[in-house]
Amino acid sequence: MVGSRLQLKKAGREYKACCPFHNEKTASFWVSPEKQFYHCFGCGAHGTVLRFLMEHDRMAFPEAVEELAGRLGLEVPQESGGHPGATRDSERLHDLMSRVAKFYAETLSRDARAHDYLTRRGLTAETITQFGIGYAPDSWNAVLKRFGGSEAERRALADLGLIIERDAGRTTAAAREGDRYYDRFRDRIMFPIRDARGRVIAFGGRVIDRGEPKYLNSPETVLFHKGRELYGLHETRRSRARLERLLVVEGYMDTVRLHQAGIPYAVATLGTSTTPEHFRRIFQLVREVAFAFDGDRAGRAAAWRALQHALPEAREGREIRFLFLPEGQDPDSLVGAEGREAFERRLESTLPLSEYLVRELSEQTDLTHADGRARFAESARPLIAKVPEGVYRELLTARVAAVVGLAAERLQALWAGTGRAAEGAERVSREAANPRPGPAGPGAQGRVSAGRGSLVRQAIARLVGFPSIAGSISAEERTGLDACEEPGIALLRELLDDLRARPVSVPAQVLERWADRSGGEHLGRLLEREEMLGDAEAAALELKAALAKLAGQVIERRLKALEDRSQAGSLSPDELKEFQQLMLRNAGRKA
Repeated sequence: MVGSRLQLKKAGREYKACCPFHNEKTASFWVSPEKQFYHCFGCGAHGTVLRFLMEHDRMAFPEAVEELAGRLGLEVPQESGGHPGATRDSERLHDLMSRVAKFYAETLSRDARAHDYLTRRGLTAETITQFGIGYAPDSWNAVLKRFGGSEAERRALADLGLIIERDAGRTTAAAREGDRYYDRFRDRIMFPIRDARGRVIAFGGRVIDRGEPKYLNSPETVLFHKGRELYGLHETRRSRARLERLLVVEGYMDTVRLHQAGIPYAVATLGTSTTPEHFRRIFQLVREVAFAFDGDRAGRAAAWRALQHALPEAREGREIRFLFLPEGQDPDSLVGAEGREAFERRLESTLPLSEYLVRELSEQTDLTHADGRARFAESARPLIAKVPEGVYRELLTARVAAVVGLAAERLQALWAGTGRAAEGAERVSREAANPRPGPAGPGAQGRVSAGRGSLVRQAIARLVGFPSIAGSISAEERTGLDACEEPGIALLRELLDDLRARPVSVPAQVLERWADRSGGEHLGRLLEREEMLGDAEAAALELKAALAKLAGQVIERRLKALEDRSQAGSLSPDELKEFQQLMLRNAGRKA
């Protein structure tokens, strides 16, 4: 899979290439078939084949799994009860969409009028090819005739929204077989809409001259759900530019022109407001999103809708910003007039969500008197209620409180009501006095030691390199870790428990399972640095020895503590009994 995207060269038992994640002239990117793992010694990028697809092709985890399964000829079970027949039907529909897209592209190359239109709009041949732009001929049945030779094929075209069935009330003479349908897209520039794997799932068509509607999109189909997809996201993922933000615009041509100008992080919604699914997909890729809107009334209305949809997704670690363009301009025309650098300078002056919210509400009332400030606070209350609890919500509340002229705590109490505010404060105090234990991880009781002599490090390294050996550890051997306080022990306990409960056999499976969990980065680094010699049997013996030594250290420390107290004459009967039992266990262990 990695070799299909990079030119790998054999280097001993491994392979090397120039890293795709940073610019370099000397190969420092290594792939280990034995470990099923890649690592760049230049920028530190590392992971498994799934991680590579997620980082290189910028796929979400489920999409990466589908892509890998497809390459291996496997079917991914569907949660909704999918079956092999449904998978084959989906493949046939995807193939049909691909053939139609190719037909539109070929038609564009033969139609001077359509091609001249795109040239006048400033698109190059490379950009047209990159986005697969085509042309739907000025015909009622060009697609129907080309791809609808049988009733089953016509039904497939109709299911994909490429043709439309005429009203049933037509005369019998006019309702001849094959005349029941007509093409949905006619005399339009066609923009293929692709999914994360690059498969065409829908089209957007734009009129060349005058006509209504200006843009016509595919309807919702089994392949296409417009509330999930973003036009240009596939091309953005495939670009090799460092992806730090996404810029959401409103049109296909806006997206294409921005990419051509050197702004490959532009995407567009498909005739809808930005949905929660859109935000989830965006924040899987980046931590910052900017929305670009026209400065007119319609643009401001669209921006306000986007803000309201953004609020439930706003939280610490994410940035949501708004850019308003000069009236009469859109991203397409503006980037053509002023170029990439000037356009990107505008992005540096975008309004953060918090400031845009305050600005819009401030313009709706007079803040110079108490009545206006009270109205401002009341308008802000339901908006802030949409923001998840956390640091960002607290800061946003403080920003609104500053405008109103109240302390943030007082504003929150007034919003919540005196009774509920007091109850909330009491609950917070109670939880602060009796905190719940957090999840186990290296952050809770220390990090994995960097020293090669660390028993914890040795044990973790053996588990990552030979995960199947976890099943050889007995309950008694595992129990010996409970009272251990060595740095990194929480990660060792969690890893051992997980692998005993859910066995795996390949190191890559361990890394994928831990990819987004606390301590995952430490496991990856261990696998990079440790040379896993020997076999699973030897690794199991080494793991058992490390666990035994860790358990012995626990016993010896406890014995030392009890011995010190014994010399002071302060042992309780229970402690005396424990002391005697530990003495016997320690003697048996050393024997």
